[in-house]
Amino acid sequence: MLSEVTGIVLRESDYKESSKLVQLLTKEYGLIRVLAKGAKNLKSDLRNPTTKLTYGTFYIYYKEDKLSTLVNVDVISYFQKLKTDIEKISYASYLLELSEQVMKENESCPMLDLLISALQKMEEGFSPLLLTNILELKALAFLGVMPVLDGCSACGRKTSIATLSSSRGGYICNQCLTNERIVSEKAIKLIRLFYYVEISKISKLDVSIQVQREINTFLEEYYDRYTGLYLKSKQFLNTLNQVM
Repeated sequence: MLSEVTGIVLRESDYKESSKLVQLLTKEYGLIRVLAKGAKNLKSDLRNPTTKLTYGTFYIYYKEDKLSTLVNVDVISYFQKLKTDIEKISYASYLLELSEQVMKENESCPMLDLLISALQKMEEGFSPLLLTNILELKALAFLGVMPVLDGCSACGRKTSIATLSSSRGGYICNQCLTNERIVSEKAIKLIRLFYYVEISKISKLDVSIQVQREINTFLEEYYDRYTGLYLKSKQFLNTLNQVM
């Protein structure tokens, strides 16, 4: 029976001489692999819609826990603007890989909607780093390792928050502060806002370079310490940021 699913191409690989295997993140079935017969042929209608970052409605013969077959695609977006910018496509590739790993840990989480919203805002010109940090923060909740951002992670106190600490799991207040690195008050407020903000409704992201670095550094350290995820695209992204 033919099924209609909304999804995005996370990655593609060659299959035999003329076909492709495509990993999709879908709203209906989560992560699925589909066979796109003849998609490598120059004249195939499936050639372009099976490239990474293609977002659309996919018509498939779905087989649970098996390889499904792709029949047709109504493309919503190729996210073409991202593909012409080395920085943006690098962040986008990381978000695709992160979304796949998060879905493997939590099949019921709404990663597709969050991912599409982040990619759309990135195309509109919003900071790829900030959008990535927002999605990373939301993903931590789905991974079951959310930092404590409603009060001090050591004592629970909700006032006089002094800093963010990856080693101590989130906010630290003045009374519990030892030798943790101090971050700005703006970073302390923004990271909590990032968790609650609805990405699709973002209309302004005006954040200083210093605050961006503080939040990004915290999240990088937190991911390394608590998630166990090793993403190749993240390593490339870090290398790219060093030379830009």
